[in-house]
Amino acid sequence: MKGVVFLGDRKAEVRQFPEEEPGPAEVLLRMRASGMCGSDLHKYRAPVPEITFAENRIGHEPCGEVAAVGAGVTNLRVGDRVINHHYLGCGQCRFCHMGYQQLCNSTAFKKGYYGGSLHGGHGDYMVCAASTCVPLPDELTFEAGAMLACGTSTAYLALTKLEVSGRDVLAIFGQGPVGVAATMLGAAMGARVIAVDPSPARLELARKAGAWKTVNPGEGDSVGQIMALTHGEGADATLEAVGLPLTRKQAATSARVFGRSVLVGERGQAIYDATPDIIHRHLTIYGSWTVSMPGMEEAARFVVDRQIPLHELISDRVAIGDAVDAYRRFDRQDTGKMVIVWD
Repeated sequence: MKGVVFLGDRKAEVRQFPEEEPGPAEVLLRMRASGMCGSDLHKYRAPVPEITFAENRIGHEPCGEVAAVGAGVTNLRVGDRVINHHYLGCGQCRFCHMGYQQLCNSTAFKKGYYGGSLHGGHGDYMVCAASTCVPLPDELTFEAGAMLACGTSTAYLALTKLEVSGRDVLAIFGQGPVGVAATMLGAAMGARVIAVDPSPARLELARKAGAWKTVNPGEGDSVGQIMALTHGEGADATLEAVGLPLTRKQAATSARVFGRSVLVGERGQAIYDATPDIIHRHLTIYGSWTVSMPGMEEAARFVVDRQIPLHELISDRVAIGDAVDAYRRFDRQDTGKMVIVWD
């Protein structure tokens, strides 16, 4: 079967892998959609790849149907449609019991994640623990499930931490796959969303996703533009989905007094002047990393109940054989969501 690996220095390869069978407590998924996530670009661009990315199939946004079940699996059957929550934990610690396997603190269990230390979703098939599968609602496509596998659910959790409502002006820094999903979800929650991004194409997608206003940093200071749109007070809530020191500071300083800000974009530092930027403004700052399994189910139900058109955020659907070229285009960071799909 075909699968995608990263070789380092912006090189990907489609490689043949042997067929696999599920072991005890595992299932074999036939992939139907596998999203390309912005966080993978850090690995794609690395001069020398971690050995796991050169050997294991990448892709941590898998969605498919159960093709076979291993011994002892009772909660899934062949044909079930599922999203893979891509972290494998011990299942016994308090964080695993909360559904946050990514926070597993067991010292005895060998933790892992699909699309990194374990084979991921950029392959025709994928073996995973049955305990990491979340049901895909019948109303949703496999493509929507792949979006919920990471990026869209990540945006949903961050917005719930901010307790976004129709009373809020919400500024979202970055309109990549996570940021534009936050724009669409935040608008569905009733907020007036200000979308911030230097890419005109991404700002146009944000407008289609429901943004109230857009801000291009190339046309003037982002904070100043947001202040002008909010009577000089600032946004009630801000979400940072870029991962740069500048945008993290802007997310803080563009929020109003007694405002809230959530950091989602990974890597790098946050550089604040703590007293004027945060302390004297009574600003609350949250960190938010991916999502729990119950949170993913809740996000999927929200998308169904609000009839949110996630498919409108997809700019490219590609076959696995075209993944090398797809990652070259994705690396330019001017596309919408890109998804590898199977018939």
